[in-house]
Amino acid sequence: MSDRMRQWLVTAGAIFMIFGTLYGFGLIGTPVEQSSSGSLSAEATLLAPAVRAFSIWSVIYLGLIGYVIWQWLPANAASTRARRIGWLSALSMALNGLWLLVVQVGALWLSVIVIAALVATLGELMRRLGKPRATAAGEYLLVDGTFGLYLGWVSVATLANVTATLVASGVDPGPEVAEYLAVAVLAVGAVLGAILARVLGGRIGVAVAMGWGLFWIAVGRLTGQPSSDLAGVTAAIGAAVVVVATALVLRGRPARRTVTEHAYDH
Repeated sequence: MSDRMRQWLVTAGAIFMIFGTLYGFGLIGTPVEQSSSGSLSAEATLLAPAVRAFSIWSVIYLGLIGYVIWQWLPANAASTRARRIGWLSALSMALNGLWLLVVQVGALWLSVIVIAALVATLGELMRRLGKPRATAAGEYLLVDGTFGLYLGWVSVATLANVTATLVASGVDPGPEVAEYLAVAVLAVGAVLGAILARVLGGRIGVAVAMGWGLFWIAVGRLTGQPSSDLAGVTAAIGAAVVVVATALVLRGRPARRTVTEHAYDH
């Protein structure tokens, strides 16, 4: 794929994402929390984050738009890292837009497939970026930081999406069993965060977004509806586990190499 074709592909993915977002925020269609009969609202399930959690999308969207501009700059047109993740970044934005359109029509099981594909895409994208290395601060924040937040948040959102879909499909094990199942799913989320910390070399963006999502699940369960002290405390512990696991990986990682040393990798 030529660099110019890659740049246009990334831009097209961003345009489609923005189109889907106009629906998701209710500027054209129905807001996400009201779509699919309210199955994805902040009070739909025990794994739904409180409303304020979704403000992280503003940061992610700004970062993605910044990335689209960054990859068009002449100095970055032939960037090795931009080439590594070009089509994956475009696909991630297209899947984002697709998910927002799918939930508009109430196709929740299809939305699970789409968000799972999004997580897989972002996971591979972060793998291709490699473990954190010395690079220009602006690039690190814009590229590594944005896609790290993106992966971390969508990982937590996937747990909430699957749970909402099961509940909307009529799965009702009863309040007590539902609490224990929520605890089990939250534990899986914490373990996933620890695994991502290990595999990706301690990505701060991933940890921040996962910790953020789990923290707001805790807030939702401890202060809102449906109420569950057990799920709330578990979510808070899960957030701490993800952050601590990432900190331990960073602490045990060798000192980052210099930019000059990194250049020899290419």
